[in-house]
Amino acid sequence: MSCFWSSGSSLVDFLVPPGWIAQDKGAMLIQLVYTVAALFLIWLLHYIVFRPLNRIRDLCETGYKDLVRWDRYGRTKRQLANEARRNKKVGEVPPVYPNGWFALCESDDVKNGHVLAVDALGENMAVFRTEEGKACVLDAYCPHLGAHLGIGGRVVGDCIECPFHGWQFNGNDGKCTSIPYSKGKVPSNARVKKWPTHEVNGFIFVWYHAESDKSLEPEWTVPELDEISSGRWRYRGRTEYKVNVHIQEIPENGADVAHLAYLHGPSILFGSDLTAITRDDDRKTKSWAPLLHHHWEVGWKGPEPGSPDWHLAVTTIKHDLRLFGCIPFILMDVEAKQIGPGLVHLTMGTSLGRCVLVQTVTPVAPFTQRVLHRLYTSPTVIAPYAKLILWGEAIQFERDVAVWNHKTYIKNPLIVSEDRTISRHRRWYQQFYSENSPRFETIIENKKGSIDW
Repeated sequence: MSCFWSSGSSLVDFLVPPGWIAQDKGAMLIQLVYTVAALFLIWLLHYIVFRPLNRIRDLCETGYKDLVRWDRYGRTKRQLANEARRNKKVGEVPPVYPNGWFALCESDDVKNGHVLAVDALGENMAVFRTEEGKACVLDAYCPHLGAHLGIGGRVVGDCIECPFHGWQFNGNDGKCTSIPYSKGKVPSNARVKKWPTHEVNGFIFVWYHAESDKSLEPEWTVPELDEISSGRWRYRGRTEYKVNVHIQEIPENGADVAHLAYLHGPSILFGSDLTAITRDDDRKTKSWAPLLHHHWEVGWKGPEPGSPDWHLAVTTIKHDLRLFGCIPFILMDVEAKQIGPGLVHLTMGTSLGRCVLVQTVTPVAPFTQRVLHRLYTSPTVIAPYAKLILWGEAIQFERDVAVWNHKTYIKNPLIVSEDRTISRHRRWYQQFYSENSPRFETIIENKKGSIDW
């Protein structure tokens, strides 16, 4: 029996039809290499320029390069980051879980009939989508013997089925509808907590409130962006971060006008490593980055007293990228609408059209925030430009992350008159805390004696 490819055959013999054997095999091999290289470059161009960005950074991946440079013991970045987190002074912080809507996951994380386990706001939850496509969120633990519904549970119609004994709980109200081995009536108190849920703008949100009388009836709703829900605007990519900071520090950034010029003024070509950023008074660098500079004009405004939009605050920004510090050539008008404690709709007007960046901030733990950004653009904004916008935003955001990961919270900061919007923002943000909002000290006390591997 002859072999499929005999040992005496070459790659060209195998790939080239018999009628071409007389041709120069060397030239044909070169042509084959060129073809493969061209196909690879086409794929690479599509991946880099046209494919939506998906940038993910874990807790240890941003803001710890200095620690790696200084380390003399061969520790990994993760080890150094964990040590820095343990040693960081917390400060006299506000409650760690404010009241409002929070994104548990993105809509495409949960397909019809699928289940997802999510930890957020000090709670363990089971997120699932019914067979008809409705998103539901229940407490994770079965009241029977405590099995986690999100780990191994399955969707049956409108219910989620416990993986331990098959009890089924309706996603609309949390009531148990079936106990497969019981011949008696389902106990009336057999239920799990049903979290108020709202799916909009590509996210699944839950309503959290520390006061029991307000935990089931949301005080406001997440506005729908018609450009997204109608499908008129195009999805251009996402970024995802975990940040070691109190949740209030992140939205407070929008009111911190002074930090924009200093931290975000230097070109994004410097990247997010803070020690690599060259300021205007430092001309030693030989890179092209100093030729470009970001210029910002910023204003912050809270709601009027007695306004029905008490949960909204708006930051307006005029941004331009300047060549040699004086020639503007990329201009952008931005409105960042803070909606409650953990959501921002950032609308941008560019020369090619309008964009919206949806930012969600969700506390995974008292000092661990999961931050997601999703960018949508009008059809006139071409894919490479949209990707540049999202990449630039990611670099700027990572500079903030590098600061947040190491800073402490100062309850009564020493500020000057130009910082007054920070004080105004803090007064506005206080409304999202209530009498029973969890405090860090209480959470630590309650965890004493818990399992810590």
